[in-house]
Amino acid sequence: MAPAPVLAFAGLALADWGAVAAQARRLEYVAKPGALAALVAWAVFDGGSTWLVAALVLSLVGDVFLMLPGDRFVPGLAAFLLAHLAYVAALPAPAGARFGWFVVALAVTAPLGLRILRAAEPDLRGAIAAYMAAIALMVASAVASGIRIAALGAILFLVSDTLIAWDRFVRPRAWSAVAIIVTYHLGQLGLVVGLLSR
Repeated sequence: MAPAPVLAFAGLALADWGAVAAQARRLEYVAKPGALAALVAWAVFDGGSTWLVAALVLSLVGDVFLMLPGDRFVPGLAAFLLAHLAYVAALPAPAGARFGWFVVALAVTAPLGLRILRAAEPDLRGAIAAYMAAIALMVASAVASGIRIAALGAILFLVSDTLIAWDRFVRPRAWSAVAIIVTYHLGQLGLVVGLLSR
C-alpha cells in the first residue's frame, strides 16, 4: 500500500467534509478533486487495473463538473455513469450472479427511483433512468464479486447518489450535503480497497 496517497486521501477527504459543512467553497474546490486525485495515485502506485484507474479518473471528472458554478448536472451524470461501467468491468463476478443481484438491486431501489423520476424534469428522465440502471449494475457486480469491502463501498456510493437525486429533484434537506460527501468518499474508498486487495 502506497502510504503517501492514502494519507493524502484521508486528509483531503476530511478537509472536504469540513468544507462542505462550513460551506467553504474555496477549500472545497481544492479538497474535493484532490481527494479523488489521491485515490487515482493510490490505484496507480499499487498496481490497480486499468478499469479501476479509469473509474476513478471519470469520477474525478464528474466531481469537477458537479462542483463548478453553473448547472453542469448532465455532463457530471455522464461522467459518473461511465465511471460505474468502468467499475463493473473492474469487478470480477460471474455473469449469472451479476444478473441475479442486478434484479435485486433494481427491485430494492425502484420505489425511490420512481419517486425521483416523477419529480425530475421530463427531458432528464431518460438520462437519470440510464444512470440508475448503471449504478444498480455496479452494486450488483460488487456484491456478486464476493469482495465485502467493495460491496459495502458500492452500496455507500448508491446511498450518496440517491441523496443527491432526492436533494435536487424531490426535497432538499439541510444535512444532506455532508451526508452525500461522506458516503461518497467512503464508497469510493471501499471500492478501491476491495479491488486493490484482490
